[in-house]
Amino acid sequence: MNACIRAVVRSAIHSGIEVLGVKRGYSGLIDNEIEVLKNEDVANILQRGGTFLKSSRSEEFRTKKGRKKAFEVINCNEVEGLIVIGGDGTFRGANVFSTEFNIPVIGIPGTIDNDMYGTDNTIGYDTALNTVVSTVDKIRDTASSHNRLFVIEVMGKDAGFIALRSGIGVGAEAILIPETPTYLDKLFDKLENGRRSNKTSGIIIVAEGDESGGAYKISELIKSRFNYYDVRVSVLGHLQRGGNPSAYDRVLASRLGNASVEALISGRNNEMIGIKNSKIIYTPFEKACKYNKNIKKELLDLANILSI
Repeated sequence: MNACIRAVVRSAIHSGIEVLGVKRGYSGLIDNEIEVLKNEDVANILQRGGTFLKSSRSEEFRTKKGRKKAFEVINCNEVEGLIVIGGDGTFRGANVFSTEFNIPVIGIPGTIDNDMYGTDNTIGYDTALNTVVSTVDKIRDTASSHNRLFVIEVMGKDAGFIALRSGIGVGAEAILIPETPTYLDKLFDKLENGRRSNKTSGIIIVAEGDESGGAYKISELIKSRFNYYDVRVSVLGHLQRGGNPSAYDRVLASRLGNASVEALISGRNNEMIGIKNSKIIYTPFEKACKYNKNIKKELLDLANILSI
């Protein structure tokens, strides 16, 4: 998000527009935690993960009273338009706020889950993928050296994009995601076939939202069925949410940040900036929040073919 904020600030200044940074998202908007941002304020942040403006959830913004306070702060600071970075919850709030008070709002998708409809990729997704792949590669060394089967849980409560792509990237023996049923008999058959082929080590990637109950549950089921597998569990957790952004994410964030400023200047409103086939596109908040982004079947098929 830092790379995106940098692009917004510098694109706006380039067009002669003053930029105000809001600390802690909607909570900061309600509490008037606002400051002018200049070129030097966003220097040397492109390579830093997270956001120097901080973020937070705001229960108060969910109320009409809270949103009215935020609008009063906007008027006091002579704000003419908002750019918000986030996911489904952020855009739902932006849509209601913009509709109630007629303030132009443009959204930029920032979530490692990559589950936003209306864009091929969200800010943070590629970085999270690279973090998972790098970490699992290290775990694979241990698995191979000590003949262990690792069940690795990655983020994705409602979406399996991280699990699927990282699983293909690390050559996982099995990938379990929320979007597809978990057929335990097929998993057990695969492990049994691997044993017959003298395969005693391996990697199973599990999205945290998979219907199986997560990595620990899968591990228990495998242990109860196969006494010859030395099964270990690794939950990557918030490790996936930090670190220096990848080159792809830095460029994506820069493009979306610049496009959001241009969108406000051109009079666009209540839309999310996205990228499809390397081109900037616009999706209304209502549509971005209403529809689900589908897992690509060809990737599921590829994962099954390569995991024999």
